[in-house]
Amino acid sequence: MAMGLHGSHGKKPPASITGSEQQENLAKLRLVLAIATTGRPKILAQTLEDLARQSRKPDMMVISVAEAEDCEPGQLAPLPWPCLVVNGPKGLCAQRNRALEVLGPNDILMMIDDDFLMAPDYLEQLMRLFEARPDVAMITGKVLADGICGPGFDFAQGRARLGAALGDAASAAEEAYNGYGCNMAIRARPVLANALRFDERLPLYAWLEDVDFSRRLASHGRILRSPALAGVHLGTKTGRQSGLRLGYSQIANPLYLIGKGTMSPRRALRLMARNIAANLLRAARPEPWVDRRGRLKGNFLAMADLLRGRMKPERVLALG
Repeated sequence: MAMGLHGSHGKKPPASITGSEQQENLAKLRLVLAIATTGRPKILAQTLEDLARQSRKPDMMVISVAEAEDCEPGQLAPLPWPCLVVNGPKGLCAQRNRALEVLGPNDILMMIDDDFLMAPDYLEQLMRLFEARPDVAMITGKVLADGICGPGFDFAQGRARLGAALGDAASAAEEAYNGYGCNMAIRARPVLANALRFDERLPLYAWLEDVDFSRRLASHGRILRSPALAGVHLGTKTGRQSGLRLGYSQIANPLYLIGKGTMSPRRALRLMARNIAANLLRAARPEPWVDRRGRLKGNFLAMADLLRGRMKPERVLALG
């Protein structure tokens, strides 16, 4: 079910924007909501149910899956907007690329994780920002609580945390280095015009894929973080990759992005040092929800591969 957009349709666009951007600013933007999901149909069902609370409904939803079982029959039937399920190879980047394939130039693509809960006005505030700021290519929201940093939240806990502290629509959006993959929206026009895609050399969970895509998109528009867009990331632990694989990616992926020029050496090296230190310090007494020893082993394996000249992100596919 499509709903009217709020914003600056009748206002004269800034003189600095291009003719195509002026045309887009006068056209109705379509909101496409995409979720890439693997092996978590029950979590997905809860998130889909929660989306009905949005004051501004999506014009279309894309569910990108690797197996038919990832989205159970009947989950989409109650939703009052068109839904499309796309199927293909497993991996976050590949699954998000399938969502990019359905876009038109006047689309806004909102990507959320299958365990991200949005404040009821999230999508409404998002579209207002994109309509008012034609120079913006990506917007990411404010994560009020992130279960990925701990044992995770169940659905009830996430809703309670979301209700306790909603977004601040009065505060201005600020420049951001990158969008956060659990909740980031992109303007389709620069993505399509420059044939941008998520890098499928970052397989499976595709750690840092959001940074890589953001930095490539940054040359075509501004990236903002808005406190008006509030949400909670449950950080559900089921369906995630092994500690060994993540540990390998903690080294291989930042070094790969340095080579691509999408992550500064200082930022990448600081991130790697922090992760190695955390894995070392907590390996003896790891958190119950983190495979610290597996991650540490993956860190060392990646460094050994680096010395042998064979380190690459895809190597995680050969690891247990």
